[in-house]
Amino acid sequence: MAASTLLRAPLSRTFASASGRNVLRSLQVRYTATSSTQYVPGGPIYKGTVNDPTTFPPPSKTHGSYHWAFERLLAASLVPMTAAAFVTSGSSYPVLDGLLGISLVMHSHLGFDSILVDYLHPRKFSFLGPLMKWTLRTATLGVLVGVYQFNTNDIGLTELIAKVWHA
Repeated sequence: MAASTLLRAPLSRTFASASGRNVLRSLQVRYTATSSTQYVPGGPIYKGTVNDPTTFPPPSKTHGSYHWAFERLLAASLVPMTAAAFVTSGSSYPVLDGLLGISLVMHSHLGFDSILVDYLHPRKFSFLGPLMKWTLRTATLGVLVGVYQFNTNDIGLTELIAKVWHA
């Protein structure tokens, strides 16, 4: 019995015949032989077996519900700060520039960090996961320095928002 007719045949007729069982068994053997030797990009790198329990981080008040509440509070606070930047257009408010700059960078950092936690887990990506975490931390520090320089030596974020809005 051919594989194409095996797949189209009803299960009772397929498993009733000895040749059907032999074809099915040969398909399983061929699948397992080829699937174990092929390289899967981004494939799993596990330590131990799949039956070993995963490790969990130690409990901390900065993670979990407190962490989620902080992210929501930060995201909600960006709305009135951006509105205040529109209202105060044309004026120089260094405190608002500083708060808006830090809040925007922290909001972006937390979002990218969540992406890294979800998609580059250290158990699967033992080298790339930590490397990308440190790359994100370095980029965040560089952006904070750039925002500070922009707020102190240039026009500042509130003036930039006003100019972009009226352009």
